[in-house]
Amino acid sequence: MADTEEPKKHLEPMEVEDRKAAIVGDTAFHIQQVTKYTSNDDEALKAFAKLGGGEPIDVTQELDAATNTRLLRTIDRHLMPILCLVFGLNYLDKTSLSYASIMGLKVDLHLSGSEYNWLGSIFYLGFLVWEYPTNRLMQMLPLARYSAICVTLWGTVLCLLAVVKSWSAAMAIRFFMGLLEAASMPGFALISSQWYTHHEHNTRTGIYISSNGGGQIIGGLVAYGIALHVPDDDAAPLAPWKILFIATGGFTVIVGLAFFYVIPDSQLNCRWLSKRDRLLAIMRVRENEQGIGNAHFKRYQLVEALFDPLTWALFLYGLLSDIPNGGITNYFSQLIVNFGYTSRQSLLYGIPGGGVVIVSCLANGFLGDYFQQRTLVACVSMLVAVLGMVLIIVLPISNNVGRLVGYYMTQTLPSVGATVLSLISSNIAGYTKKTTVAAIYMVGYAAGNIIGPQTFRAQDAPRYVSAEITILVCFALCIVDLLFINWWCRRENRRKAAIRAQAGFVPVENHTWRDLTDRENVDFIYCI
Repeated sequence: MADTEEPKKHLEPMEVEDRKAAIVGDTAFHIQQVTKYTSNDDEALKAFAKLGGGEPIDVTQELDAATNTRLLRTIDRHLMPILCLVFGLNYLDKTSLSYASIMGLKVDLHLSGSEYNWLGSIFYLGFLVWEYPTNRLMQMLPLARYSAICVTLWGTVLCLLAVVKSWSAAMAIRFFMGLLEAASMPGFALISSQWYTHHEHNTRTGIYISSNGGGQIIGGLVAYGIALHVPDDDAAPLAPWKILFIATGGFTVIVGLAFFYVIPDSQLNCRWLSKRDRLLAIMRVRENEQGIGNAHFKRYQLVEALFDPLTWALFLYGLLSDIPNGGITNYFSQLIVNFGYTSRQSLLYGIPGGGVVIVSCLANGFLGDYFQQRTLVACVSMLVAVLGMVLIIVLPISNNVGRLVGYYMTQTLPSVGATVLSLISSNIAGYTKKTTVAAIYMVGYAAGNIIGPQTFRAQDAPRYVSAEITILVCFALCIVDLLFINWWCRRENRRKAAIRAQAGFVPVENHTWRDLTDRENVDFIYCI
C-alpha cells in the first residue's frame, strides 16, 4: 500500500445512519445517538455509546489543566504501584536463579556448568514459544484480567521450584515460568498506551522498569538474610534456596490477585473512575492517535508490521541488548564472586547495582520526555554501560573494586530498555499492529536472553573474556540501532508533514477512533 493511499478493503465504512448519528457539525459527538460501531473502530466508540448517559461530548475539546492533572494523579495512584510491583517481581523471579546458584541450588541438584546455563536459557524458550499467542490473547481477551491470571500462575509455578529434585524437573518449571511471564512487558506497553499520553510514556515506563532495581535490592537483602540465618547444611528443615523460591513466589501470587482487583481492562470497566471520568480519561489520550483497543484481528495491520523497518529495528534492539542482559542477569552473583568477593558478600554487593537501575531509569525517563529526545538520551545511558564493560575487560583481575564499579555502570542497561518499550507504546498504532510489533520485539528479547547465558562458558572462568567482549560489541551495536530509530522516525514525520501541507489535504474522518496504523494515519506523529 502506498503511503498516501486511502485505506480500502481493510476499513469497512460505517453505515450511513451510524455516521449521521456519530458526527454532528464536524465536531460534536452526540453520545445519546451512538448505538452502533463497526469492528474496525476503536473501543472508545463503545465507551461513548455506553457511558455517555445522553450528554453530548465535543471530542475535539481540550481538557483543562486542573481536570487533566486530577485524572493523571488518580490514574497514577491506582496503576503505578501495581505495575511497579509486578515488574519488580518479574525481575526478581528471574534473577532468583542467580541468587539460588550460590545458596546451594547447583550442589543440591548436581548441576554442571552447561546445565545451569540451560536453566537460564529455558525460561526464555518458554517466553519465545508463547510470545505471539499471548499477544493475540491480550487482544482477544480482557487485557488486565488475562495479565492478572498470568501473574498469579507464574508465582504459583515459582513456588514449585522449591520441590524439584532434578535438573529436568527444574527445566520444566523454568519453561512454564517463561511461558507465563511472556505477557508482562507487552501487556504493560498496551496498558501504557491506553492510559497515558505519548508525552507521558517514557517517564511512566521508566518508573515501573526502575522497579527492576528495587527487585534487585530486595532480592539481595532477602537472599543475604536467608543465607545468614538459615544453616547451609543438612540440619536445615529447608535449604536456603528453597525458602527463597517460596517467599518470592508466594508474594507474586498475592500481587497477582491485587492486579486482578485494581487494574481495569480499559477505561470502559474502571471501577475507580466515575462514568464521566471514564470518558474524560479516554479523551485525554486522544492525542496519541491510537484509541484504547480493538479486539478485531486485521490482517493488513499484521502485514504492515512485518514490512515496517521500525518493527525490525525494535526487534534488533531486543536481540542485541538482551544477549548481555541474559548473561548478566543469570551470572551477576557469580561475576561478583569472581571479582574476589565471597558468596555472601556478592549478595550484598549486588544491591548498589539495583540503585543504579532505579536512578538511571527515572533520570532517563524524565530527561527523555523533558527534552523530547528519548533515543538520544538513551544513547547516553548505553554509553555508560559501554564504559562499564570496558572497565571489566581491561582492568586486571586483582582490581576487584574497579571491576565492581564497571559492573555497576552496566546496570544503566534497563533504562534504555524502558525507552524502547515506551516507543512501542507511543510509536506503533493500530491494535493488531501494536500487538504484533510487541510480540516481534519480545521474540528478539527472548532470543537474546537464550543466547546470553551460553556465552558464559565454564572453561572461561573467572574472566569470561569471550562473554565480556560479546557484551561490549552488543552494547555498541545497540547505540547504532537507536540512532537508526531516531533517523527513521524523523524521516517519517517529515514525510507526513509534507502530505498534510499539500493543497486539498483532508484528514480521515474521526481518525483518532478508527484504529488506524501509524503509517496510514497521516496525522500520527512519531516520538523520537
